[in-house]
Amino acid sequence: MAFEISVVSNTPLTPLDDVDEVALTFLTQIGYIPKGYDPKTGTTDVKKSVPYKLFTECFMGHPEKGWLVEELAVELKTTKPTIYRHINKLKDLDILEEMHVEKEEGRTSKAYRIRYGNLSKAWNFVEAHLEVATENYRKTADHLQNLVDKKRKKRK
Repeated sequence: MAFEISVVSNTPLTPLDDVDEVALTFLTQIGYIPKGYDPKTGTTDVKKSVPYKLFTECFMGHPEKGWLVEELAVELKTTKPTIYRHINKLKDLDILEEMHVEKEEGRTSKAYRIRYGNLSKAWNFVEAHLEVATENYRKTADHLQNLVDKKRKKRK
């Protein structure tokens, strides 16, 4: 699994009280919703777009529920491939967990929800991935500097 997140310098959004404003800004900052996102669904309001509603209305609005892709497609009036595209972005952030829910007698299907049903707890996984990624960047930067130093010493 690839971990992918955008990291930008930011100020905590704690002074804001509008849940939609905080959610949209946050989702844009972390790269889930691209800056300047143009929904292809006939709506011009990002807050009415599939990725926004998937995150806020479905996953955050019902954090204990394991959502089947088929249910999400019906709920958001879109296709399963569109749902999978946005689910994969959230999986890349590692804030979604897969679970199995009973669909019919004895049959289970894969479903998704925010990890632990709680974004704050799920964010611990993001922070752990960030720590590993920055440690690896540090090791590479140190290694590159050592290689450059060795090359410079050979020239002298």
